[in-house]
Amino acid sequence: MCHFNYFKKKVMKIYQLIVLLFSFSILMSCNRQVLNKQPLDIISDANVWSDTALTDAYLTHMYYEMTFLANESTGNGWTGDAFCQEFEVNEVSDECFPQWRDWNPSVAFRYKYGNLNIGGGLLEYWGYSTIRSINEFIDRVPTTPFPANEIKAKIAEARFLRAFCYFAMVKRYGGVPIITKVQSLSDPQDELYPVRDKEAAVYDFIISEIDSVANDLPEVVSADNLGRPSKYAALALKSRAALYAGSIAEFGSVQLDGVVGIPADKANTYYQEAYDASNVIMTSGKYALYNNDANKVTNFRNLFLVKGNSEAIFVKQHDNVNEFTGGNGWSIDFFNCPRPQAWGRGLYDQAYLELAETFEHVDGTPGTLDRNAIQQGLWTTDSLWANKDPRFFATFYTQNTVWKGNKLDFHRGLRLADGTIQTDGSVNGLLANGDQDYEGTGIGVLKYLDETHDNMAGANSGWPTSSQDWQIFRYGEVLLNYAEAAFELGRSADALNAINQIRNRAGIAPLSAVTRDNIHHERRVELAFEGHRYWDVRRWRTAVTDLSQSWSGIRYILDVQTGKYQLQVVNNIDGASNVPQFRQENYYFPLTIARTSNNPKLVENPGYN
Repeated sequence: MCHFNYFKKKVMKIYQLIVLLFSFSILMSCNRQVLNKQPLDIISDANVWSDTALTDAYLTHMYYEMTFLANESTGNGWTGDAFCQEFEVNEVSDECFPQWRDWNPSVAFRYKYGNLNIGGGLLEYWGYSTIRSINEFIDRVPTTPFPANEIKAKIAEARFLRAFCYFAMVKRYGGVPIITKVQSLSDPQDELYPVRDKEAAVYDFIISEIDSVANDLPEVVSADNLGRPSKYAALALKSRAALYAGSIAEFGSVQLDGVVGIPADKANTYYQEAYDASNVIMTSGKYALYNNDANKVTNFRNLFLVKGNSEAIFVKQHDNVNEFTGGNGWSIDFFNCPRPQAWGRGLYDQAYLELAETFEHVDGTPGTLDRNAIQQGLWTTDSLWANKDPRFFATFYTQNTVWKGNKLDFHRGLRLADGTIQTDGSVNGLLANGDQDYEGTGIGVLKYLDETHDNMAGANSGWPTSSQDWQIFRYGEVLLNYAEAAFELGRSADALNAINQIRNRAGIAPLSAVTRDNIHHERRVELAFEGHRYWDVRRWRTAVTDLSQSWSGIRYILDVQTGKYQLQVVNNIDGASNVPQFRQENYYFPLTIARTSNNPKLVENPGYN
């Protein structure tokens, strides 16, 4: 059906593909005594740093290795955005689960149910190969023919990427070795086999790097260049990283003498850093909440479809050209679309009913369903989901959602006049079962989906053609970071103002006062399926509770006389044998035996043996 052993690495389009750039100097030195002429099929180390196009290509290649989108979830060994791994960080949270029963490559089924151990494999990222390449670039770019001002800007860009690499590791493992120069075999043993730096030291390094380079980056970049960092992208990284550090200091505990955990007395320092960085972005006037469409549902959907909109600070850019044929498309539409779909599937990720209930009503009242009441009598979908936060309808699709001009049909069974349920055949022309996946949760993921995409063109590896840009940093998150940091610093008025900006754009009632729970709730709703929830509950140290419970779905049974639905709540939707479990030690991933064996000075994280 599809060729999953074909993992194409897309690199630069300047000259030819550059393979293993950072090994060129070794290759050349090994052959120097044997060959007296320049090889024609290898780009030499000297060529790279004497040619501005090749130097740019070297830096461009680093973006391919960053933990953006699919690369956040490299535990299954896949790379690029063509397959399903970009969804895994959502699937191991309490947002959704992957629902292809006969074939499912997601690591969620291996690690969501308490199986993360010293062997690792979940959301892996040990970024030292990339860091070595970045360090090489920082060391060598001053020798290139670029003008001095361009050299300064390129070093700033590289240091931003390096800070991002360290943030990707510290949020997984806690303290890791901070390496800022190219290592060689002649270096002292303590440099070749470094110990882990303390977790606080890694966060301090990230923040100090941003402070050093932010003003050397362009203040703004053009809409077609949002995949490169600006000053405000750097500050957005600082905002996020400092907020994480503050949370870990406030809610976590220090172990291994600070290799994991951050002293509680540092919490406010980090919250202040997050607050200040967010405030600079907010007061710059360069960004605003996307609010171009009068219809609030349409507006929130378009936030993720309109390229270069007012909210986009830093994105992973895509086009509509198949990744397998040299383009930069990705797979969001093909996998998560409703049916019809070329493989007869779609609906890969399905949202839990609990997340759908988290979305409030427009008047600010809770959206939690009375599960006993809804399973009595008959309902229309309009009455079931009446007056919900418009973001609900922009985030999910379910029974009777209009898609490409037709209403989606998830119903499972027909309710006959005598109250019995018929689950096969038809009655009066009504099929017993709808055309959507009624065995899942009954709630698909609409966010980021493009209704114009052709989801029937993927039978022969033609599916990675979605062109939507993935928003790595957007203004809505910055407001939420600011609100959280402000609240933890005791600045409730600032927090309330920021939260109400989000709610006003969404089209729901403002809050009159704000609590920590309000802020956590708003992040869960606003940022659903954007890769934040799993990391948020880890840094808040609530994951042991939040991610260790069974979740639900909903079934619709069509009443043949009224056209309404008998509703059923389906508990333990992951399966009776799949009980989600997040253990205390999982607040940090294991370094793994492989890494500690390579460097015995790397002490393993607590709880893994």
